[in-house]
Amino acid sequence: MTQVAIIGAGMHPCGRHPDKTFTDIAFTAAQNALDDAGTNWTDIQAFFASHTRQGISAGEIIGQEFGLTGIPMFNVENACASGTTAIHMATQAILSGAHDVVLVAGFEKMQRGVIGGIGEPSSFGARMGLNVMPSLYALKAKKHMHEFGTTEEQMAMVAVKNHKNGALNPIAQYRNEVTLEEVMNSRLVCDPIKLLECCPTSDGAAAIVLASDKVARRFTQKPLIYVAGSSVETSRYGVDDWEASRRTAETAYEMAGIGAEDIQLAECHDAFTIGEIMHYEELGFCPIGEGGWFIEEGHADITGKLPVNPSGGLKARGHPLGMTGVAQVCEITWQMRGEAGTRQVQNDPKAAITHTQGYGGVCAVAVFKK
Repeated sequence: MTQVAIIGAGMHPCGRHPDKTFTDIAFTAAQNALDDAGTNWTDIQAFFASHTRQGISAGEIIGQEFGLTGIPMFNVENACASGTTAIHMATQAILSGAHDVVLVAGFEKMQRGVIGGIGEPSSFGARMGLNVMPSLYALKAKKHMHEFGTTEEQMAMVAVKNHKNGALNPIAQYRNEVTLEEVMNSRLVCDPIKLLECCPTSDGAAAIVLASDKVARRFTQKPLIYVAGSSVETSRYGVDDWEASRRTAETAYEMAGIGAEDIQLAECHDAFTIGEIMHYEELGFCPIGEGGWFIEEGHADITGKLPVNPSGGLKARGHPLGMTGVAQVCEITWQMRGEAGTRQVQNDPKAAITHTQGYGGVCAVAVFKK
């Protein structure tokens, strides 16, 4: 049976880059991934471009920079899950036998300010204010606090951890540590969510090269990281918030032939700190309701039993929407190769997971092995 390997990973730093176009930053990330893989653009048989707001045929515009070679190009938009969705589609293309070497690039240039106004203006969600992300996550936080006793201090601990990790990441948007007191005293955005518990909007790009196992060794002798399981699903009406991520993860675990107990490294969707706490539970790292204790006891630290977001996550690395899922896989690749420098996890992970969740109820999960 064909296996899909990551043979190259590359990024452009996250942050504000007013002097660069999305083409500039995407080209840089893609070229870095090609160089890391030992491949040329002419080796690529298909290109998947993940973005949410860069306009029509953004992938083809990047392809023009390399030189059009006639290969199929796919523009993928699936909210915050766009990058992971593009990887899922690229993986399926290789497993089907359609292609042996593909490039996935996720990129975005974003305006400052709160992400809102998503969906139809006349929709129920818009009328209720639920298409503004802080309000949506604030409701999740209030519910979790009421049902399970999760505290504001526990939510703030996620920001402290991820800023500590981001300070070690040279491509992160925010490379500064913050204290628990600073997070707790930061400006209230939407009760109980505070400013330092929100991810930034960002410019950035990430790319990976995927190859079938039958050709991977033609290009690289680096450790091969395999896409062992991948799933994209959506939420169901009338079911608890956590169910979509749990179900999507279980599908990916089943494909990979492992369980949550086997995961040793994770990059998950921490757009707001309560999200990361809930995702500990949804991905099976701890029972439902115990995510607050999971962070408080240090299990998610780089030195913990299951490091989560050693990149700094969306909170500190940054969250260019179309980039995020691909950037998570770059981090997993570097960590599993042992190439993450001062933020390198110490548990030599053999199995890892990425998770993104986006507006409209979409969730995307991928499991990796080496």
